[in-house]
Formats: sequence, structure tokens, C-alpha cells
Amino acid sequence: MKNSVNKFLSGKKTTAGRQKNRVHAKATRRTRKIKRSSGAFIAPSFLGVLLFFFLPFLVVIYYSLVDNPISGNFVFLDNYRSILHNAAFLRAVKNTASFSVVAVPLAVVLSLLLAIVLEAKLPFRSQFRTFFLSPMMVPVASIVLIWQVLFHYNGAVNDFLGVFGADKIDWLKSEYAQVVVVILFLWKNLGYNMILFMAALASIPKDILEVARLESATPFQTFFYIKIRYLSSTLLFVTIMSLINSFKVFREVYLLTSDYPYDTIYLLQHFMNNKFKSLDYQALSAAAVLMSLVMIVIIGVLFMAENHFGKDVEG
Repeated sequence: MKNSVNKFLSGKKTTAGRQKNRVHAKATRRTRKIKRSSGAFIAPSFLGVLLFFFLPFLVVIYYSLVDNPISGNFVFLDNYRSILHNAAFLRAVKNTASFSVVAVPLAVVLSLLLAIVLEAKLPFRSQFRTFFLSPMMVPVASIVLIWQVLFHYNGAVNDFLGVFGADKIDWLKSEYAQVVVVILFLWKNLGYNMILFMAALASIPKDILEVARLESATPFQTFFYIKIRYLSSTLLFVTIMSLINSFKVFREVYLLTSDYPYDTIYLLQHFMNNKFKSLDYQALSAAAVLMSLVMIVIIGVLFMAENHFGKDVEG
């Protein structure tokens, strides 16, 4: 009798083990199928990045290490030493850095303040949103035309200041040129950043805000101890996008001032554009590699800061 019971239990365990193995094998096949299908969907994007971004960047690195693309004689770091002693490159780096240091924080802070203001139940809130988003719908040529009308020597801004007895200023050929470009940058980017912050503010859990209100937390405490932590990922994204856009403002500056603008708005893109026109690929490539390294470091620091301040709210 005991042997029969043992055989029965042993058979039951064997059957259960087989069923478990079948379930495991089925799950493994399903996982492999999902991985294959995911890989098939990702493959075109991966190949596109490899073909149009990674491989060209390797070519740029190669050009930065040779004397010219035709002979291909390696000079190692000579091209980097050359541009680091180039007065035009140093001026472009200084101007680009000063512009980004001013424009990017202003773009982030002002758009966040606008999002907080528009989060309240204000009258004409939709009209305000439309006003700040309108620059995104305006072509670049129209933007340049507007700024020329405003900041020309005989433009609207000088006419307005003349009412108060101020002398005329040639804005784009004076020490105020970078101020004009910063205003242009903010006008173009505040609306997009503001919408991102408004979406992030709307996604903050209401129960946490309600608990803070019941605990008699001040608006200042609620903002800095709760909202900022939930906004950390959006702050990171907006900062990175604003930084990238600050490097792309060259298009508007070029249309306003051509190849060689006033000294304070001679940017890195001007240097690269002029080197490209003169077919100086070595200097152009070395400058591009250095700028990429700086951007990688800055973005890495931003990611580390976001991980530190936003880790306790990640689900």
C-alpha cells in the first residue's frame, strides 16, 4: 500500500514538473519572439543612426587627425593645438559660452514661471498660451524680418527710445548685439518649454499636494520640496533642448548679420561655417570634436544631477 502511494506521488510530481517545464519553455519562446520582433522594429532606426550619425562622426574624427583628406598623413593632435591658438576660434568659444550661460537658464526659469502662472485659473489663459506658442509657427525668414524692423538703426525700438530723448543705437553692430540675440532666442523657445512644464505640473499627484496643504506647507515649500522633485526629468529635458537650441541660433544670427557679424555675436557656428567655405576640413573637424566632447560632459553632469534630485520620485 505504501509503495503504491509513493508511486502515485512520484508520478504526480513528475507530471507537475513536466507541466512546469512546458510552461517555462513556452514563456521562453514567447520572450524570444518578443525580443526578435522588438529588434526588427529597432533595426531601421539603429541602422539610420549608424549610417547617418555614428559613421560620419568617425570620419570627422579621422579628418581632425590628418593634415588633409587627400594625402591623409596623420598629424595626431596638431590640428587641435592649432585651433586652440586660433583667435577666431577662441572668440567664438567665448561668445557661444557667454550666450549659452545667459540664454539657457533664462529660457528654463522664465518658461517655468510662465507655466506656474498659467497653471492658475487666470482669465485669457488660452490666449496667453497661443501668444507664446506663435513664434513656433513663424518661418525663420519672417522672424529675421521682424527683428530687422525692430532693431535696425532706424527701426521701431530706436523710434520708441527717441521719444524719451535717447540716442539711436545700431543694435546689431554694438555691444548690445548679444542682448538682441538673447531676446530673439527667448521669444522663440519660451512657448515650447512652457507647454512642457505645464504638462509636467499637471502630472504631479494631487494627493501629495493635498497632504502638503493639510500639513500647512507654504507655497514656497510645496514648490521646492515637492514640485521641483517631480519636475526633475522635465527640467533635464528642457535644459538639454535649450542648450542644443542655443547652439542652433546661428541660423537667425547669420541671416541678420551674414558671415562676419559684430564681435560679440561671432559664434562657433560662424567659425565652422567659414572654415567649411574655405575647405579647411581639419580645423572644422577638430572644432566639431571638441564641441562634442564639451556637450557630452555637460549633458552627463545634467543627468547626474537629475538622478540625484529625482531618484526618490521615480516609480
